[in-house]
Amino acid sequence: MDEVFRALADPTRRGLLDELFREDGQTLSALAERFSMTRFGVMKHVKLLEEAGLIVAKRRGREKLHFLNPLPIQLVHDRWVSKYAAPWASTLSELKRRLESTMEKVFEIYIRTTPERLWEAITDPEIRSKYNFGSRVTSDWTPGSRYEMSNPRADTLLGEGENLEVDPPRRLVQSMVALWGDDVRSEGTSRITWEIEPVGDSCRLTVTHDQLREGANDQLYGGWPMVLSGLKTWLETGELLTTPGSLMYT
Repeated sequence: MDEVFRALADPTRRGLLDELFREDGQTLSALAERFSMTRFGVMKHVKLLEEAGLIVAKRRGREKLHFLNPLPIQLVHDRWVSKYAAPWASTLSELKRRLESTMEKVFEIYIRTTPERLWEAITDPEIRSKYNFGSRVTSDWTPGSRYEMSNPRADTLLGEGENLEVDPPRRLVQSMVALWGDDVRSEGTSRITWEIEPVGDSCRLTVTHDQLREGANDQLYGGWPMVLSGLKTWLETGELLTTPGSLMYT
């Protein structure tokens, strides 16, 4: 958490995050155009934000794009705010509003676990239900196979899709159709990519939710910070994390 607070203490770095709130997935050159300093100076600030986990950089062809990662902010909230605030206070309304117009969402989190254990937590229905709002995902986890998301307290399937790439314990790519309501069902198919990279005694998990239409319903991607925070909590402590999502079916 110290790196997050140090990164947020600087007004230029807060300004860079504001620019990514406004338009996610920008190059360093695009960001540098908005500040009265050298490109090298902006690069140093971006690097500090990356080290704090507040920005995730991803290659797209010859370009390097920078995405806002809201998970560190969510973890700060879970540690200090949610104990005292009403459950719905964890909805970062301003963040949500400003992220709605983008086509791709990237979330990154570090979890003290092994790649094998993390893969199991993503693909095992019983474990998945512990952090995924009580919902289970069932599949045989082979390339081209189908998966279904269900909840024992829901009357219908909550989602379905195809496993496009299955490379345990490193990478899982899935198409997704949300089915929990007509408003999200009408959004059609999007894509979710799980990438696991070992880092010492931990793993870096990057979840990319893309192929979203511009202005897509934020129910499709707004729950990821809660899901991934719950995943980290369960793997590291064995405890369940209470979030607004986890209260939906209780």
